[in-house]
Amino acid sequence: MADPTGFMTTPREVAERRPVAQRVEDWNEVYPGTPGIALLPIIVKQAGRCMDCGIPFCHNGCPLANLIPEWNDLLWRDEWQDALERLHATNNFPEFTGRLCPAPCETACVEGINRDPVTIKNVEVALIDKGWADRRVTPQVPDWHTLKTVAVVGSGPAGLAVAQQLTRAGHTVVVYERADAIGGLLRYGIPNFKMEKSVLDRRLKQMVLEGTTFKPSTKVGSDITGEQLLERFDAVVLAIGSTRPRDLPVPGRELDGIHQAMEYLTQATKALKGQVPGQISAEGKDVIVIGGGDTSNDCLGTALRQGARSVTQLEIMPHPPAERPASQPWPTYPMIYRIASANEEGGERLYSVNTSEFLGENGQVSGLRIVEVEGPATRFAPIEGTERVIPAQLVLLAMGFLGPEADGVVSQLGVELDARGNISRDDHYQTSVPGVFACGDAGRGQSLIVWAIAEGRSCANGVDTFLSGEESILPRPINPSDRQVLA
Repeated sequence: MADPTGFMTTPREVAERRPVAQRVEDWNEVYPGTPGIALLPIIVKQAGRCMDCGIPFCHNGCPLANLIPEWNDLLWRDEWQDALERLHATNNFPEFTGRLCPAPCETACVEGINRDPVTIKNVEVALIDKGWADRRVTPQVPDWHTLKTVAVVGSGPAGLAVAQQLTRAGHTVVVYERADAIGGLLRYGIPNFKMEKSVLDRRLKQMVLEGTTFKPSTKVGSDITGEQLLERFDAVVLAIGSTRPRDLPVPGRELDGIHQAMEYLTQATKALKGQVPGQISAEGKDVIVIGGGDTSNDCLGTALRQGARSVTQLEIMPHPPAERPASQPWPTYPMIYRIASANEEGGERLYSVNTSEFLGENGQVSGLRIVEVEGPATRFAPIEGTERVIPAQLVLLAMGFLGPEADGVVSQLGVELDARGNISRDDHYQTSVPGVFACGDAGRGQSLIVWAIAEGRSCANGVDTFLSGEESILPRPINPSDRQVLA
């Protein structure tokens, strides 16, 4: 145990973000410097709040089974390098999860039963950011090569995790990405104010030095077919994500000015590197974002930085409670009211409302007809007399995703899909086609970054077992069948 009395004597403390008026004027991370470096003055004491529980429920809350009490104790003892090694033992990319994960580990923290939980996510990002700053994160080049080759399709967190694990196991790995730069949603789906791209680039440089080959601007399915992948490689991993967006088929959907959120976010991030022809901009507009999740908040922060006149988020679900409801007991992840950094910056959130129609003028969206609803027990029945119109010159649909694209490489390889439209796989992440594996959102469905990395690591175990013909020694945090139990 770190500080024997820390959980009683040290209050929870988190890093302070930059002032709102300052940060909405740029696209840099909302913390001064980086979140990890901003935490250094307070993080050792925060690590000392960990109780080193006999049964660390934070392990169960984390899909990666991070060794949280261990690196908290090491950090408290000022053993930064050992703590960093324990962190990397279960997580390839703690700088990503330390910025982007909603920290289900913290809601499972034993201390959180009756007081504020340990700042696990803050400790994580402080450990890795200081590790990079001190040049203690170095390439791990394999001692020998197996002469086996693996193609990884998709370079999001799942694809990068499986690629790094297999490269370190001695296999020759090529990662294909259809975008012009590697990173998947980490590159273009996550705004810079949540994670600057230098954070991604330094990790990619490490992977290149370890031996992983990256091929961006390559559309698997046309530039190279599924059949060609099977001919050229000993194994193929589909980490193509869940990219079919949920739409809103109501009257007026054909009007200009209504866009899927990811199209908008991708353009906004690309525009930071240069002009994007026909870029969707929120400048001077009333913006409506339909959906209440992380993507909706990303749209909010982006629109505010572009100079939107107003931004309103619409959510069909009721307003979440401030405290954990009895139906979601510890250590489950509760659906409570949360305030993201973008919510601090402005905008309005409306709950229990549904869009019944898009209104327009001269082919351009000009407003939404919305109505308050009762639900979800009543299946979101409209409440009579609550219908009203709100102005909008830009509407962004952030209602989630329905699964991977079924055409292209998926159809070419002939892999089976499950009832939800995701790629079906067995407990070793192998699909219905021998030698073809699937991980991340493509097989699991839309989920968290921490699940994507856990799936990538687990899939690497299955691929290595397939290639070597014997049980792999690579770690295996989860099985696909765990989805219903742990989701």
